[in-house]
Amino acid sequence: MTRPPDRKRLTREESRAQTRERLLDAGRQLVVANGYGGASLRDIAAQAGYSQGAFYSNFASKEALLLELLRQHMGAQEAQLTALMAAPQTPEQMLAQLDRWARTLNQDADWCTLSIELQLHAHRSQAFAVEYQKVWDAHRAALGEFIGQLFDALGHVPPASPEELAAGFMALSHGLALQAVATRTETSGRLIMVLLRGLIASAADAPGGAGRADR
Repeated sequence: MTRPPDRKRLTREESRAQTRERLLDAGRQLVVANGYGGASLRDIAAQAGYSQGAFYSNFASKEALLLELLRQHMGAQEAQLTALMAAPQTPEQMLAQLDRWARTLNQDADWCTLSIELQLHAHRSQAFAVEYQKVWDAHRAALGEFIGQLFDALGHVPPASPEELAAGFMALSHGLALQAVATRTETSGRLIMVLLRGLIASAADAPGGAGRADR
């Protein structure tokens, strides 16, 4: 009789990480399918194949799990933009890279729905709204830093503070995500780049040189 291949035994840290990821994935699926109120903590744990005790060993509440999903999504965007800025390239190559990145925004219909559910719950729950705003503010600051670096690299002065521009782009992206869910259309990445290129074209040159634009 042939013995089945030995499975690698997970370390305690690997096992816990796997449990967290399965709970996060189950929470995402159920909130997208049933809405925030229709996805109970018990259902999330069962969908992931765990007990409620396992859920509480990883997350203090359903809200904590959803906030972690939000952090992961925004953190992935920040990492992609950081890598884009770090690559040596001409200004036009940089903008072409941004065009390609922007086309991936809001293509995940499940994420668009989940984002709307989080915004609605933040509107209804003051306690959740406080924590939701912290994640939102951190993301706005990170995007603002990226926008500041981008205008500096292009040798231009932003027409408003980088964080104000970041807030505007975030509002546009989330508003278009809502529209995409309702109309089954996807235009947010293209429109964000149209706006960004327009702002760059109308921006004044930075004092003392034009940054990468003249290199």
